Amino acid sequence: MKHVYSRMLALYLGIGILCFFLISTAGSWLIERQLESAICTQLTRGAGQIAADEDLTSYLSSVTAENPAAAGDNTNDSATDSSLKDTEASDSSIEDTLWRNLLKAADFQGTVIWLMRGDGTILMNTDEDSPEKETEVLDGFSSEDLSEKQYQTGDFYGAFSSSQLSVLTAVNGFTDSDSYYVVIHFPLSSLYDIRSHILAVILPVFFVVCLLFALFLLDYRKRVHIPLQKILKGASEYAGGNLSYNIPVNSEGEMGYLAQSLNYMAERLNRNSEYQRRFVANISHDFRSPLTSIKGYVEAMLDGTIPQNMQERYLKIIDFESGRLEKLTRSLLTLNELDVKKRLLHKQRFDINDVLRKTADSFEGICSERDLSLKLLLSGNQLFVRADLEQIQQVLYNLLDNAIKFSADHSFIVLETAEKNEKVFVSVKDHGCGISRENLSRIWDRFFKTDVSRGRDRKGTGLGLSIVKEIINAHDQHINVISTEGVGTEFIFTLDKAK
Repeated sequence: MKHVYSRMLALYLGIGILCFFLISTAGSWLIERQLESAICTQLTRGAGQIAADEDLTSYLSSVTAENPAAAGDNTNDSATDSSLKDTEASDSSIEDTLWRNLLKAADFQGTVIWLMRGDGTILMNTDEDSPEKETEVLDGFSSEDLSEKQYQTGDFYGAFSSSQLSVLTAVNGFTDSDSYYVVIHFPLSSLYDIRSHILAVILPVFFVVCLLFALFLLDYRKRVHIPLQKILKGASEYAGGNLSYNIPVNSEGEMGYLAQSLNYMAERLNRNSEYQRRFVANISHDFRSPLTSIKGYVEAMLDGTIPQNMQERYLKIIDFESGRLEKLTRSLLTLNELDVKKRLLHKQRFDINDVLRKTADSFEGICSERDLSLKLLLSGNQLFVRADLEQIQQVLYNLLDNAIKFSADHSFIVLETAEKNEKVFVSVKDHGCGISRENLSRIWDRFFKTDVSRGRDRKGTGLGLSIVKEIINAHDQHINVISTEGVGTEFIFTLDKAK
């Protein structure tokens, strides 16, 4: 068990370290890719909106129309000069408006926005103080490099000292020779800052989850691991034969229930072990005494110690002891069948009053010898019950035999039946010596005999009432005893009334 907990703790720590490593590496990389994709989508949308702006189209049209050779000769009239001045003033106004819009967009997004010609010439750069035409020409620039992919990361052909995420969108309406592009640059350092902020939120949450799992482990140790260790120690004690050991687990949960069950099991095993020792001792005693008598008398007759004219007397003693052994063996076999559930109940409908009459008739001879009378107080002429006829006959025989054994001479025994709430109550009551209070709870124990019984009836086995109890329990019925020492004893048991 300790090994299992250590493995669980090691597994928990291993998973925690692995998860932290994955969040710091793979998680960081996935967040970076996701941010790049989201920012690229946002920048592409912004570049498209800028490329569709009318001021931008007008400005680029004026840039395309400018050509120094188109000025003609040096002798222009005053009307032409005036028209050129108006055009330049209009172009200057569009350029200023466009510049302010680009600055606002760049400041809002935290980016740098370029207007570029297809040959790499930068027409406008929001990173500058003012709009300037052809301020810089990028060496090696090719729009085809960006046409095949959504965005580009790096220094953008050496234009920046730090890495940028750059998005390029073409301005429609111009020929390939006069192509123009809107380029938006987003610094990757800002992206890394966003990634760091996200990780700064994820990692504390991760550590909180780890703490909760640590608390779970502590609770597991307190509620499961430690009680299981105590239970394992108890199991080890029981395996070693120490059935008196008590597992000290007082929890009200499953562990407490398991510990209580094991303690109860150990107590029952201990009691069964003690009962088995008593059982063997009683059997040995009850078998040894008659066997010793039989063996002694037979040897005495064989060696001539007992004369021929006295052998009949001792043969009767041998017959008596043999009958005692037979009865003891038969009772043991009956109990064994009841114990292992081999004896099935053959329930049938029969008249319990008739069974009582026949049982009483079978004891008429012994009752006459002792001047005992049997009184039958029966409920009606017939009273039908549903039970195993053979087993109920044995119950009545054992109870009546017991009543006769302990009844005083010249007294009477009452056999009574009554019915109430679909139950039939059968009573066997004697007026004999009774049972003491300290022995009353032990009369169902196998081989138990009171001191009075040992002196009065040596043929008794101490198994009769045990057999009665087993049979009544097998019928799912109840049996009770009421006894007053010196007055008498009454046994009452129930049966199901037949419908």
